[in-house]
Amino acid sequence: MTRKFRALLLAAGLGTRLRPLTNNIQKCLIPINGKPLLQIWLEDLNKAGCDAVIINTHYKQKQVEELISKLNYKNMDIVVVHEEKLLGTAGTLINNKDFFNGFKGLLIHADNFCQENIKNLLKAHDERESNSIITMLTFTSDQPSQVGIVKKDSKGVMTAFYEKSKEAKGNCANGAVYVFDNEFIELLKTDYFDSFDFSIEILPKLINRVQTFHTNKIYIDIGTPKSLAKAEYLAKKYNI
Repeated sequence: MTRKFRALLLAAGLGTRLRPLTNNIQKCLIPINGKPLLQIWLEDLNKAGCDAVIINTHYKQKQVEELISKLNYKNMDIVVVHEEKLLGTAGTLINNKDFFNGFKGLLIHADNFCQENIKNLLKAHDERESNSIITMLTFTSDQPSQVGIVKKDSKGVMTAFYEKSKEAKGNCANGAVYVFDNEFIELLKTDYFDSFDFSIEILPKLINRVQTFHTNKIYIDIGTPKSLAKAEYLAKKYNI
């Protein structure tokens, strides 16, 4: 298998909405059907042919490092990067931009439970509309005011984006998994080099330049006790 892509897993969050559970465990390490969520992502990336992964840490970073020390993927390198001060979802990508030189890249929020095959998202990116510079995973949300809502045209290109807005209409949501090429990294260097939040500072400026790929498979942000319980229930039900 030729390994032509790399990934950045965002795993530095504080998990405040899941307290007191996250007082003792990093959010991305919460087990789903007995397996840490971060490990699920790493296994999926390895199966899809990922060359190397960067995992950013901040809160309870030693727990993440301990997990990684126990894992061994023969053909996929894992690098843990600690942030003394949180750089933000955009800032972390920008700070590690050189990691993607010569590779297709994925930016992934590691606190989401997603059963979509990564290869399908990569394929959608390869087949994107010519004006699209990144490809975004979308899913159907039952809480549209709590997520970023995406409007798209008949070809799946994003025509409007509303980040956690009560005014947003629709339930097609940003899944916070993105595919990009070096063209996008160059744009980051010139136009967005001082950005902190990807969804707030970058996505709204890419109207008509984002291809979407919609998943109908299980996708859950485990950020609340209710959503975590749902993810656990579905994982056990379908033996995921």
